[in-house]
Amino acid sequence: MNSPDALSTPAAIEHDRRRYPRRTVQVQVELRQEGSDIPLRLETSDLSRGGCYVQLMMPLPVGGRVQAKLWLDGQAIVVRGRIVTRHPQYGNGIMFMDYEGQAEVLLNHYIDAIVS
Repeated sequence: MNSPDALSTPAAIEHDRRRYPRRTVQVQVELRQEGSDIPLRLETSDLSRGGCYVQLMMPLPVGGRVQAKLWLDGQAIVVRGRIVTRHPQYGNGIMFMDYEGQAEVLLNHYIDAIVS
């Protein structure tokens, strides 16, 4: 399925409250809703230092908490986040809240590398 034009996506139309600029990048991510052991294996459609957007046909409810494992150049990082946007039949925006270990440093290095 072809993805819609980035300017017409719900994430682009949404009032931009982001602290950090987002980058259009597909990164493998495994989401687990708080209280669930069932993983959702997806890809990001954009990524920033403060969060990501994932496409889901049945998006998760706003306010829900998730654990996200992202693979950056083959290395997994784990972050905890909160669902901040929900677009029916399209996806969710996730705001990163807590980083495990060196996750924040590795994410920053990854984003710096794709910007350069």
